[in-house]
Amino acid sequence: MAHLLVVESWVGSMSRLLPRALGEGGHHFTFLTRDLQHYLRSAPEGAQHPLLTARNVVTAPTNDVGTLLPQAERLHEALRFDGVITSCDYYLPTAARIAARLGLPGPAAEAMENACRKDATRRILDAAGLPGPRFAVCTDAVAAAEAARAIGYPLVVKPVDLCAGMLVRRVDDETELAAACDALAGFPVNARGQLRTPHILLEEFLRGPEVSVETVSYAGTTHVVGVTDKSVGGAPAFIETGHMFPAALGPDDLAAATGTALRAGAALGLDDVVAHTEIKLTPDGPRVVEVNPRPAGNRITELVRHVTGIDLAAACVDVALGREPDLRRRDTGLRSAAIGFLVPEAAGTLASVEGAAGMRDADGVLEVQMAEPGRKVGAADSNNAYLGHVMAGDAAGLGARDRVESLLAAVRPRLVLS
Repeated sequence: MAHLLVVESWVGSMSRLLPRALGEGGHHFTFLTRDLQHYLRSAPEGAQHPLLTARNVVTAPTNDVGTLLPQAERLHEALRFDGVITSCDYYLPTAARIAARLGLPGPAAEAMENACRKDATRRILDAAGLPGPRFAVCTDAVAAAEAARAIGYPLVVKPVDLCAGMLVRRVDDETELAAACDALAGFPVNARGQLRTPHILLEEFLRGPEVSVETVSYAGTTHVVGVTDKSVGGAPAFIETGHMFPAALGPDDLAAATGTALRAGAALGLDDVVAHTEIKLTPDGPRVVEVNPRPAGNRITELVRHVTGIDLAAACVDVALGREPDLRRRDTGLRSAAIGFLVPEAAGTLASVEGAAGMRDADGVLEVQMAEPGRKVGAADSNNAYLGHVMAGDAAGLGARDRVESLLAAVRPRLVLS
């Protein structure tokens, strides 16, 4: 039995999958957070949040690394940790720094910082010779307008340090660019109270389907677990509306996507991590969208588990402990699994979700989750705005996506408009 220090977490599915993996592995954990209420608010009504099953819950200044590191040392002296872990992008470099300070296994903090910063990732991949979009890193809207004229429209505007597609926008002209830059300037602090870097990343708009490559690296060797496909909607935002594992790719595209992801991880110096690398399959070849040095979100880890039997949350725990993860595939009876998200198109109060009754008993359904009536919703502008999801599997082949899309087509959120 090992004792892990969990430094913050997302409050979505990984906040449940990670404690589950710890428990199933026979481990216990201490949970470190600056704001316990952040997790209490996300707990299901009448239930304890899984993160709060920790042996110890410690309040600490997780946004102040200089103060946090000596405090972590004192905790280590008293509680003795075997590894440090987090599922939240905003704390991945912090967890790596704590592990290094305590002499515990973990990825290089600099590699994590570069992977978590979209501008640093772009520069490093470009220097390594990986083909990518034309891009510019700008300090303000004036510099962005000048760079946009050099790159050419359409463009994608991105913050360098946010997640879940927040404030990522396609822009087709100077007016839209100015509005996107204003939106970024109006969001100086992220959801965890951390001051943002105000730089603006401009990228050439890439055309083609998007996939993600799920990998696990340990002791200098990276294993490709598989490739997931992605559907995107909500233009001019980029909202993930669904995924299927494995992606329906031919051998050439599969090799191109996985090879590009492996080169990107190596260029960034990533090791001892579970990673989720997003790739665009453009007419000119694969292009890296992002490298995320943690398990995939949006229940992709569960799609992988349903098809292969591989638990990426458990693999994340293993590499944090310096142990070789179990990546053996098992026959689960499914050949594909997919998820589709219910995305609100207008603002209002959710009155009901019509068509969802009885869906859990439909053929092939693995999960159904729908928001409760009374929830205040806005028109979706990121991956944080879903009203629910449906997950289904297919035992015969790659039919899981069609099954999910068929089920979701019968579902309608009914809103009382604002």
